[in-house]
Amino acid sequence: MTQTQLGEAIGLSQSAVSRLEKRGSGTYSTDVLTAAAAHLQIPSKLVGLADGRTPQVQARDDDDMHRRTVLGGAVAAMAAPILAAVPDTRDGNGGQAAALRLTTSAYRRLDGTTPSRDLADAVDGHIRLIQTITRTASGDADRARLAAVGSEAASFAGWLAWDKGDNGSARSWYGGAIKAARTAGDPLLTAYQTGTLAQFEAHAGNGVEALNLARRARRVLGDQRPAVAEAWLSSVEALGYAAAGDQNGADRALTASRTGAEALTSSEEPPPWPWVFSFTPEKVAACRVTCGARLGLPEWVFAENVGALTTSHAKQRALIVLDLAAGHLVGGRLEAAFTLAGKALDTGLKYRSGRIVERARTVRRTLSTTTPPKVVREFDERLHGICL
Repeated sequence: MTQTQLGEAIGLSQSAVSRLEKRGSGTYSTDVLTAAAAHLQIPSKLVGLADGRTPQVQARDDDDMHRRTVLGGAVAAMAAPILAAVPDTRDGNGGQAAALRLTTSAYRRLDGTTPSRDLADAVDGHIRLIQTITRTASGDADRARLAAVGSEAASFAGWLAWDKGDNGSARSWYGGAIKAARTAGDPLLTAYQTGTLAQFEAHAGNGVEALNLARRARRVLGDQRPAVAEAWLSSVEALGYAAAGDQNGADRALTASRTGAEALTSSEEPPPWPWVFSFTPEKVAACRVTCGARLGLPEWVFAENVGALTTSHAKQRALIVLDLAAGHLVGGRLEAAFTLAGKALDTGLKYRSGRIVERARTVRRTLSTTTPPKVVREFDERLHGICL
């Protein structure tokens, strides 16, 4: 396995994997070590973690009983043996912040193959637990760490609400994530959460609001912005410009984002938390496809080799497929457009994703005809019967 392949499997860049393999090269969080060890089937104790066994559950991913079993017990099973041996010595509450953060990360990993409606209740309970522990924290430093953990959990709750099609709740959760990040006193986390809300507003069609939020995120960080933050915020701005119908603005922002992403791939600097994921030119390509779909520019949609289509996150892949369908529709290729849209809709129904279904409806609304062909009529019949 190459370093790039391992990085893609556990959410790290190739250079970060290289540093992880070098003895004494730095400190990595326990969830990164756990993910790497589990993927490579290395015993936990060999990477400095408690000697625990990874649960081996042989069941279909779409099995409701399997899903409930995972949500009910596997998260605790993954987290408990690790945290028992690796407490956060800075945390006066005995490593509670680290334990809560690891649980949030476990839920995020489940999101790719689990309906948001199944995760939402568990995450709500997780957030209530964070709030309870925060209220009883004994010192300002502990409360700040717990506030950061709460910010991450609230942001994930916002994503789940968005995926369910509940934009009002999503906006409220994202606002709460920003407020908690400010309470934590962490400018980088505050900027990240503000940028995430900007991304949401852009996808919701509120281009001006998205651009204002992205600029606010830049102001929070000041002139000393990490390179990955600069590249990512440029992609968020591109989405904002596209939502506002500004092709030139979107093109400028995408160019800046691509330049920044290409520089990151050759950099040996580790991405600063919370950017523990890699931001690559392929992600800029996916953003350009989305912008092209919003602006009605098929030449943007089809000019990119969209590496994001190979992602293991089925729901995100379905949204990209719908952007490709929109590009085909603008180009007059109805058969290709609604064949792709139908496949994405299958994913939306499998995971009961309101966001995917609504995006499919948006694609359908862009076609105005009194005599739709058979492929469109069949798509309409499927849409009319969906009640999530």
